[in-house]
Amino acid sequence: MVEQRIVSHATIDSPIGQLWLAATPKGLCCVGLPGQGREELAAWVGRRLRPAKIVQDAAALDAAAAQLIEYLNQDRQVFDLPLDVYGTLFQQQVWAQVALIPYGVTATYGEVARRLGRSLGAARAVGAAVGANPLPLVIPCHRVVGAGGALTGYGGGLEIKAALLRREGAIEG
Repeated sequence: MVEQRIVSHATIDSPIGQLWLAATPKGLCCVGLPGQGREELAAWVGRRLRPAKIVQDAAALDAAAAQLIEYLNQDRQVFDLPLDVYGTLFQQQVWAQVALIPYGVTATYGEVARRLGRSLGAARAVGAAVGANPLPLVIPCHRVVGAGGALTGYGGGLEIKAALLRREGAIEG
């Protein structure tokens, strides 16, 4: 018998705006930031996970919602959630490195490439993988910056990226 995958989703209000969360029975699989289209996120879930059913179920996402709010209220620095992350092998390697960047610290795309044993020339490929991160905040892609600390691309917009880094004390302002 083929497993019928069910994806639960919920929208929560947060200090940075509405977040859209999705999870499989294995764990959190997607966090949508303010400014990201809900239809686009739902389409991503449909393409990547091919669920039998997508259901609204805030209770299934209570733990994730609580930890995200704690993080955004500066009461949490590390997430302790089961995750169900979908991506290519290279994307997963990049996301694993990004997940190791500590709270309040930034790393450049080139530094992430070097940590993966790749040349500085792989920074663009790292950037593409970071941009495809389905779990922003939890896998803290906002902590990855351009050469010299320049704030570059973020799915939720550069204002939210800067706000997150200010909350963590990684940048001033």
